[in-house]
Amino acid sequence: MISQLYDVIHRRRDVRGQFTGAPVEDEVLHRMLAAAHAAPSVGMSQPWDFIVVRDRALRESFHRHVLHERDVFAATLDPGAADRFARIKIDGVLESTLSIVVTYDADRGGPAVLGRHAIADAGLYSVCLAIQNLWLAATAEELGVGWVSFYREEFLRRLLGIPAGIRPVAWLCLGPVTHLEDVPDLERHGWRRRRPLRDAVHSDRWEPRR
Repeated sequence: MISQLYDVIHRRRDVRGQFTGAPVEDEVLHRMLAAAHAAPSVGMSQPWDFIVVRDRALRESFHRHVLHERDVFAATLDPGAADRFARIKIDGVLESTLSIVVTYDADRGGPAVLGRHAIADAGLYSVCLAIQNLWLAATAEELGVGWVSFYREEFLRRLLGIPAGIRPVAWLCLGPVTHLEDVPDLERHGWRRRRPLRDAVHSDRWEPRR
């Protein structure tokens, strides 16, 4: 059982081009959402909500926005980086079976959220834990997840009718895939290389790294 957990952690990938569009059974979707909802949260505030997006028109509208934001980012790159970026697929919005938008409500559990008085972002961290739970559950179910971050929050809030004050934290594409890549996309395309664990571990105090 322990080895299976570590296997899921290391097999997890941010999926872009491998979605098949095949259906996701309601029971499987429920298990994944239940896993996300079981995440720890500061003050047990559970500040997340999950919007399951299946509507094609909504996804097409979001996809057009994503492509625009891709162009905005590409315009900031030097020629070498722009060439590498041009080869990278940044989303699977239309190819995936469905999407899940995860939101953050900073007022939930308030006004006094136990444990958040000194770290204002603790609630946002809690939402990220729920996202990771969902992602690992999907991997265990042999499904893929792709986190799309090329969007403006206000656009997504208007598109899905999200109330003011509620932050859309993640648009997650989800569905069956042909396979999960052995090497993450950004590493395969030469955008970034993984940082060795030894460079990230410090003992007692911060140790400068070259």
